[in-house]
Amino acid sequence: MTRHPFLLFIGGISSQIVAMGIGRFAYTPILPMMQNALSFSNALAGYLATSNYAGYFLGAFLAGMIGSQKNRMIALQLNLVISVLSTFLMGLSHSYLLMFVLRFLSGVSSAFIFIIASSLVLDELASRNKSSWSGFFYGGIGVGIVISSLVIPILNDWFQWEGAWIGLGLLSGILAIFVWIWLKPSEEKREKRKEQDASTHVPSINYLPWLIAAYGLQGLGYIVTGTFIVSIAEETPTFSGDPTYIWMLVGLAATPSCVIWSFLAKKQGFVRSLVIAMLLQSIGIVLPTFWDSPISLITSALLYGATFIGIVTLSTTLAGLISPTNRNRVIGILTTFYAIGQMIGPSIAGVLATVTGNFHISLIGAAGTTLLGALLLLGGILFERKLNKGNSPVTSKD
Repeated sequence: MTRHPFLLFIGGISSQIVAMGIGRFAYTPILPMMQNALSFSNALAGYLATSNYAGYFLGAFLAGMIGSQKNRMIALQLNLVISVLSTFLMGLSHSYLLMFVLRFLSGVSSAFIFIIASSLVLDELASRNKSSWSGFFYGGIGVGIVISSLVIPILNDWFQWEGAWIGLGLLSGILAIFVWIWLKPSEEKREKRKEQDASTHVPSINYLPWLIAAYGLQGLGYIVTGTFIVSIAEETPTFSGDPTYIWMLVGLAATPSCVIWSFLAKKQGFVRSLVIAMLLQSIGIVLPTFWDSPISLITSALLYGATFIGIVTLSTTLAGLISPTNRNRVIGILTTFYAIGQMIGPSIAGVLATVTGNFHISLIGAAGTTLLGALLLLGGILFERKLNKGNSPVTSKD
């Protein structure tokens, strides 16, 4: 390897902060500020979120089709520029049409960066027989959420919501430099990687459709809370604190969760760990509906943060292990179905919230959808066991 693996890892973590922690999820804590200043409804907020997830869908579809390493690096660098500019320019726009375009472009770039960076880092970890370390890499999303949650209230006090976007755009630009310089493919250990991946005991390729379907349903369910949790906090009469800090709790819970879930997967198996994570997430999503108090919001944020990136970590790592020689494509397919769910969720939730005056129905539906994803994973286990005549395929020994 031509550079220290630690630098590649830092580049990978920085990519998650830029593309996901800021590029995708900064919208959640800034949304109430934009709504107060511009007076647009929850329905419009949902449509804006959907435009971002539509871009994410397109980006995931296209990124999974890129074959050569050279083209992947060109796409990564191009989308770093798009991600930084689309974040920065949100602060210069008061046109809804331009906001739709910018959030769409941000979604496209987020997907490209996420998929390409994931395949590069997971390839390197697999070559060193350290796939369970993927949690450290995906923890970058939680770090990005924490950073944005700390910075946004300050920037909003000084420069309003426009300044929050501009400040985050500048921060993204600085972090993008680290990604550009350090996140490069390793040319060494390629043969060793193939041998180690081939010998890793994971579910067979027959399990992949079950994982993709479950991940898509989870994308539909989790994104309702992921888009509106700060708005829900602001609209909760019993909650008197700064709602932005609810999102910070999500990030604080998310940052170490990836490592914890990766460790659990190594001990208990990926599928079993995914089912547990989805069950806990369902509880976190629906909790504010049945318990109207600040404690319920805090608990919901912590449960949500502790699971949603963990599910990403487990799902993408497992998909890569199931198809190690085609990791970029399989993660692209997985992310595409995830994006389809994300496109549907915010629009439906926003319209329902506007019509009913609260998010109760939306949260119940989101929790139920995530629970259904967990049941599909269990169905996949039964399917695998029948194919293998009772031999359990769900424990990884990577």
